Amino acid sequence: MERVDLMPPPAGDDAASREAVAARADAYAAAPLLNCLLREVARPVPGRGDGGHRVYRLPGADRLLRVRGGRRPAEPELYAAGGWHRLGHTELVKLVADELRRHTGVANDELPAEMSDSRDAVAALLTARAGATPPRDPYLRSEQSLLTGHPHHPAPKARGGGPAAGWLPYAPEAHARFPLALLGLREDTVAEEGDTSALDALGTAPPGYRLLPAHPWQLDLAARELAGAFADGRLLRLGTTTWEAWPTAAIRTLYAPAHDLFLKFSLDVRITNDIRRLWRHDLLRLRRTDTAVARAFDGGPGAWLSDRGYRTADFAFEALAVLVRDGFTGHLRPGATPLLAAGLVEGFAGNPLDTAADPAAWWEAYLAQVVPPALRAFAEHGVVLEAHLQNTLVAVDAYGTPVQALFRDAEGVKLLPEVTREAGWERLVYCLVVNHLTELAAALAERHRGLDPWPAVRRELSRHGLPEAAALLTAPTLPGKTNLLLRWTGADGAAARYLPLPNPLATAQR
Repeated sequence: MERVDLMPPPAGDDAASREAVAARADAYAAAPLLNCLLREVARPVPGRGDGGHRVYRLPGADRLLRVRGGRRPAEPELYAAGGWHRLGHTELVKLVADELRRHTGVANDELPAEMSDSRDAVAALLTARAGATPPRDPYLRSEQSLLTGHPHHPAPKARGGGPAAGWLPYAPEAHARFPLALLGLREDTVAEEGDTSALDALGTAPPGYRLLPAHPWQLDLAARELAGAFADGRLLRLGTTTWEAWPTAAIRTLYAPAHDLFLKFSLDVRITNDIRRLWRHDLLRLRRTDTAVARAFDGGPGAWLSDRGYRTADFAFEALAVLVRDGFTGHLRPGATPLLAAGLVEGFAGNPLDTAADPAAWWEAYLAQVVPPALRAFAEHGVVLEAHLQNTLVAVDAYGTPVQALFRDAEGVKLLPEVTREAGWERLVYCLVVNHLTELAAALAERHRGLDPWPAVRRELSRHGLPEAAALLTAPTLPGKTNLLLRWTGADGAAARYLPLPNPLATAQR
């Protein structure tokens, strides 16, 4: 099974519907978990695959595991007592946990719970989507399409273990949209930097106060921390916006179409590798980083959605922080439609990967928009974009052809010489090539049998006079991030450890 069916489950509350949702949730949750296990721990067994199966050895206890499919592995089976036995998601989690304990010598009770939480979240999302109406705007549809999420993370949909009722109303995957809470922040407690003037246009604050929008889930999570400020008047509740905001794939980043503005909030919830809080140290370096990136994009290819400033309270600096990000005005080419790159991989109604009349030409156009801005920023300005699937938007024309790339999120950007050139290049290769182009190439080849996407990537990289890019064409391996081992060993979310993956560029025909 190469692709997980993205149609919603049948509506209804009968046993058959619940069983169908459970089976689909297992499949969605198993695919990224298996990707991690097969990449980071398991070893392929040559000659043992048959009928679409691939067989792997789990070295911890010398067990054999087989799966179907490639890009999204499915139907895991364990060999025991002379035969293959199908693993449900619960059994798969237990197998992975046992293998990691043996492999690392480290115990971890937290990550298996996150794996189960991720699967349960998918089930809740599938049920909610069956009764939800997708947005008409293709951009918003692409942002809200990620039921699988990060394809190489063991628990990409975990939501902190809380009940679904607490987070489901704000879930992009459930096609949520909602008004923002508006707070009045006493003027003498305001902490801000950069251009935050757009926030003042979202409502009206009383004299002596400044307007501070808040994510409703954020207020629920921080209720105890903020109770004193509401009691003594440092914070006032001013109601909600008259318009609705749409959660994007990043969950805590919302798009407000009425103001063509993105707003990023703190959420004290672990999502993938990190607690999604706007950390003080990141906010304090925001202006320097964003200015460097904007300079790198000035006059060059592509566009940068600037993180132009932040506003918060000095008594709850991280909990109440809101970051103001550019919308599309002044950046997007006239007549073009932006689409999230991760959405192209996942799939949504209107996905140009499904409708491209000439997929090879479409892919060349895509590469011509996405690759040059990232390489130019690195080579000429020492800027390492976090150009992965979720931080890249690709604008297409009326025919679905890519005509522009837009990048976002200064928080993930690294600057030379804050990191070494070698470390910066490794990170760029992982984000742009492994996380981004490899996934999109596989999705394209899956939809258009017979297409080899890698010669076009070679040609695009060879057009740039960057020594590292030339070396990449013959390097035997690419760096693959070890998200499973990082989470199991409790490494910091910002840490990155890589293992070597076969480099398809080195074997692609020129």
